[in-house]
Amino acid sequence: PMERPGRNGEARSHRAFSPVALSPFTVTRRIGHPYQNRTPPKKKKPRTSFTRLQICELEKRFHRQKYLASAERAALAKALKMTDAQVKTWFQNRRTKWRRQTAEEREAERQQANRILLQLQQEAFQKSLAQPLPADPLCVHNSSLFALQNLQPWSDDSTKITSVTSVASACE
Repeated sequence: PMERPGRNGEARSHRAFSPVALSPFTVTRRIGHPYQNRTPPKKKKPRTSFTRLQICELEKRFHRQKYLASAERAALAKALKMTDAQVKTWFQNRRTKWRRQTAEEREAERQQANRILLQLQQEAFQKSLAQPLPADPLCVHNSSLFALQNLQPWSDDSTKITSVTSVASACE
């Protein structure tokens, strides 16, 4: 390996090796990124294609029964000329699709219900605006507002504060 100076000026190899004791049985191990030392990935298995008849039978069975016991799965696999693993995987994938679809349907229903509720609330609010509010006999002349307008905040006269408090409490 090519020599390069280290931090302290001593010669260093450009490749990093793990520190090991010098012995005839010791093997030096290269330190690097973990993915550099991995074995190459296996080739991906091609996607399995099922016939229309197989899919139709699988869908019919799934509609009736979401989960199969191992004996039921083996019998269905034999009847459809599929492997047990293929039927098992198909059912797992189909349940995942079913859960996603039902979740999407529930979400759509929830949103529709929220839209209807919002529309009803808006209609009720519009009707309440159109109808005049019944007059409260204690507050017809808005006496508490009148009392507050005549209040002198820096006045030492405590009778004005008492009168405002009594008028305000009458309208609550």
